[in-house]
Amino acid sequence: MTGRAPRTPGGARVERAPAPGAPGRAPGRAPGSAPGRRPGGRPVPPVVLALRRLPAPRLTGLGAGLFASAVMLTVGFLDLLLLDGSPAAYGLLFLPVSALTALWVRTADLVTAPISVPIAFAVGVLPIAGGTGGLGGQAMAVVTALAVHAGWLYGGTLVAGVIASVRKVRDMGRRQRRARTATGTTGTTGTVKSTGTTAAVTPVAPVAKSTKSAKAAKAR
Repeated sequence: MTGRAPRTPGGARVERAPAPGAPGRAPGRAPGSAPGRRPGGRPVPPVVLALRRLPAPRLTGLGAGLFASAVMLTVGFLDLLLLDGSPAAYGLLFLPVSALTALWVRTADLVTAPISVPIAFAVGVLPIAGGTGGLGGQAMAVVTALAVHAGWLYGGTLVAGVIASVRKVRDMGRRQRRARTATGTTGTTGTVKSTGTTAAVTPVAPVAKSTKSAKAAKAR
């Protein structure tokens, strides 16, 4: 017994669903593709595979800002305790935090990633700024630290901006592909329905011959 139903004249082919437990195609994988390969057959770089294995939470814009600020404040305190406030270590750790913030923010709030990252840098630099003399002295020390370490600040912001831009472009491409697929599916369904329908043709009466017959009858 085959898995296909008999075709009726003028009708579309109907495929039966496979029985439970029968081998079928794995969902979400293109035909002929293997794990670690793109649908075109090209191997996926190991870095991309490693990034795909990382957890991918979806944070709101506010959540991403709080995450970056909390992590950078923790990094600042650890840097002060372990490395005596090394600016290089703080700046190097700021880059992956910026990348994770841009990767984990949800698609609707991608624009907030390049804005949250500089704020997190300023929050985290408080422990290692080294200001004295009250609130005014602390503020001046933070401003001086931001000016001195502007390279790391710009670098982390650039990383977050590039990742957010790439994610936005990929999301727009996915939406366009889904729209084209939906349009193609709708067009195919309409063609199948029209193929199985037989239109009735109404004969047209010979108008010219009827007019000539009427004129001949009047002449007689």
